[in-house]
Amino acid sequence: MYSIQVRKSEYKTGEKSVQQFEQEVLNAHNLYRAKHGAPALKLSPKLNQLATEWATYLLSRNRMEHRPNSGYGENIYMASGGNLEGSDAVRSWYEEVRHYNWNNPSFQGNTGHFTQVVWKSSTELGVGFARRGNTVYIVCNYNPPGNYNNLYRENLAPPRR
Repeated sequence: MYSIQVRKSEYKTGEKSVQQFEQEVLNAHNLYRAKHGAPALKLSPKLNQLATEWATYLLSRNRMEHRPNSGYGENIYMASGGNLEGSDAVRSWYEEVRHYNWNNPSFQGNTGHFTQVVWKSSTELGVGFARRGNTVYIVCNYNPPGNYNNLYRENLAPPRR
């Protein structure tokens, strides 16, 4: 298993501190979760560290892949170019909602990021990012993980109007 120690004080996204970025990502998650009647997530220092390690690994390899056997849910986002808002990644995952078939609550290949964001039984969030030049990787880990077969109906609700 590849692991790197990352000192949080060394990293910034634009002018934001790591803590501000983590809070922005958390707030975006909780905004979308509230639309679906899911309880708010709380940041987990342990999951933040895990997510930061994996984002750093992905950046070093310049690839997108899930961490094997972590035991946590995971969403990954990569972007290049100007300053990145913490909400950008979460919004991109959430936008998969338009593809979700609410008449058939189940795993659907093009909506797994969205369903993890609003999965009701997930209670903890880890946020990590790594930047080199204009390339940024963002990893979010979720505990307990979502997207379990046969649990979609009780963990997902259509957005409230």
